[in-house]
Amino acid sequence: MKRRHFLMNFTAAVGGLVATKAIAKMEHTKMTGMTCELNSDDCNKGDNMHEHMNMNMNMNHDQKPQKLLPTSSLKQNQNLPSLINLKNESNQPGVFEATLHLKPVKIALTPEITTEFWAYNGMIPGPKIEVNEGDHVKITVKNDLPQSTTVHWHGLLIPSNQDGNPQDAIPAGKSRVYEFDVPKGNAGTFWYHPHGHETVAEQVYRGLAGTFIVRSKDDPLNSLPEQHWFFSDLKLTDKGEIADNTMVDWMNGREGQFVLINGSYRPKIKVDSATRVRIWNACSGRYLNLSIPDCDVFLVGTDGGLLSEPVSLNKPLLLSPAERAEIVILPKKTGTVYLQSIGYDRGKMGNVPPEQDMLLAELDLTQSNSITLPSTLRTLPKLGQATAHKKLEYTEVMDMKEPRGGMLFLINGKRHDMNRIDLESKIHEVEEWTIHNNSHMDHNFHIHGAQFMVVSHEFNGTKTLPQYMALKDTVNLRPHETITIKIQQNMPGLRMYHCHIIEHETLGMMGQLMVK
Repeated sequence: MKRRHFLMNFTAAVGGLVATKAIAKMEHTKMTGMTCELNSDDCNKGDNMHEHMNMNMNMNHDQKPQKLLPTSSLKQNQNLPSLINLKNESNQPGVFEATLHLKPVKIALTPEITTEFWAYNGMIPGPKIEVNEGDHVKITVKNDLPQSTTVHWHGLLIPSNQDGNPQDAIPAGKSRVYEFDVPKGNAGTFWYHPHGHETVAEQVYRGLAGTFIVRSKDDPLNSLPEQHWFFSDLKLTDKGEIADNTMVDWMNGREGQFVLINGSYRPKIKVDSATRVRIWNACSGRYLNLSIPDCDVFLVGTDGGLLSEPVSLNKPLLLSPAERAEIVILPKKTGTVYLQSIGYDRGKMGNVPPEQDMLLAELDLTQSNSITLPSTLRTLPKLGQATAHKKLEYTEVMDMKEPRGGMLFLINGKRHDMNRIDLESKIHEVEEWTIHNNSHMDHNFHIHGAQFMVVSHEFNGTKTLPQYMALKDTVNLRPHETITIKIQQNMPGLRMYHCHIIEHETLGMMGQLMVK
C-alpha cells in the first residue's frame, strides 16, 4: 500500500476541516528513526506510518469542496509582460533608494473578474529591483496590510537585522527602513517576499513577491538580450476571489490552477536569437520541471549567480520552490513550440490526481546562428576544509490538534519556535551540514545569510557528486535522500533555515541559527 492511498481516504474523510479528536489510539511500534517529541497521543510519524495506525475519527463533513474558476476564464497568449522597475529615488552614484508600499489592491483580470490581491506598489508581481554590486540600498517599506509583515531579501548576503526575520515584524499601519550594502561578488538573481511568523503562506499566495537583480560590471554575458520569467501560482474561487488553503494545500504546499509568468497566464514569448533568461520559481509549493523544445539550452547560473562554466542541459530543468536559474536559449528552428513543466512526482499526500505535464507558455522561435559561450564565466570561491559539522533531519508528524491540516513538519524532531536557538555557528568558520530527508515526500532546504555548495547526494544507498559546482541557497531533497553541503556564515546574528514549501515552513519545518 502506498502512503498516498492511505491519505487519500484520510483527506476525503476529514474534508479539509479540523477533526477535533481525530486519532484516538495509535500503534507506536517499529517507527523507523521516529519519536514523537510533542508529548501528544494525537501525533504520529514514521517511515511506515500508514501501516502502523488504527484510526478512529470523529468526522466533520460541513465543509464543501472548493469551487474553482475554470482555467479557460483567464486570457491566454498575450505577449509576456515586462517586469516594471522600482524607481530609484536617489541621485547619488552607487546609492539605490526607493519605497515599497504594501496594501490590498483590486486588479481586473478580465472585464468580468476583479480580484483583490495584496501587492507591493499595486503590482503583481512586485516591482523589479535592479542594483549593482557594491551599491548601498535603502528601501522604506510602508505596511498598509491588515497584518504585520516583513520583507526578506532572499539570497542576498546582508546583515541579519536587515533580512526580514520573523522577529522583526512591521506592524500593520507602520513603516520601517531596510538599509544594507550589496557585497562585491554578489551579482545574481534574487527576490523578495514576506517572512512573518505564521503569516507568510497567506501573504505570498495573495501576491506578495518581487524580483531583485544584482548586476556586475564584468558580466561575461551582458551582450546577450535578456528575458525574465517569474513563475507564481494563483488559486481562484469560481467567484474570482483568492481561495483559502485547504487541508491538501497545507499538507503538500499550495498549487493554484493558474501558473503565471510575470503575472500573465500562458503568455506568448518571442525568442528570436540566443537569449539569456533569468528564471524564478516563486510558487508556494509547486515544483517546476521546465522543458524548452527545439532549443539548445545552457545553464549558466543558479541561486548564487553564475556558474564557473556553461552546462548543456539535455533534460528538463527542475526548480523547487524559491530556486532560481539563469539559462541561455538558442532556437534550433523557426516556429511555435510550448514551454512545459513535465510532471514530477514529489510524493504528495492526500486525494490528489497524478502529476501531469502542464503547458506554461507559447514560445515563438526564430532559428538562430550558433554562438560560442565563454568557456569560463567566473571563478567560484573555494571554501576550504570544514572544521565544524551539523546534521539536520526532516520528518513528518500527523497531529490532528494542528488546525490547518492535521500535520506538522519538523527538523530534528522539533517544530519552529521563535524563542529557541537551535544551532550556533562561529563567524567565518567553514562548516559541513548533512541534511537527511527522512520523510515520504520531497522537501527542500533554504538558509539565510550565506550561499552554499553541494558536496554530495546520497540516495538509495549510492553516493554521487553534484553534476556541476554552483553557489546555492535552496536545494531539493527527495524522500530519504541525504545531501551534504559546505557553507560559511560571514556576518553575525540570527539566521533562519527551513523548507521553502511555504506551508511546510509555516507548519514547523524551520530552525534558527545564531552566528557569533
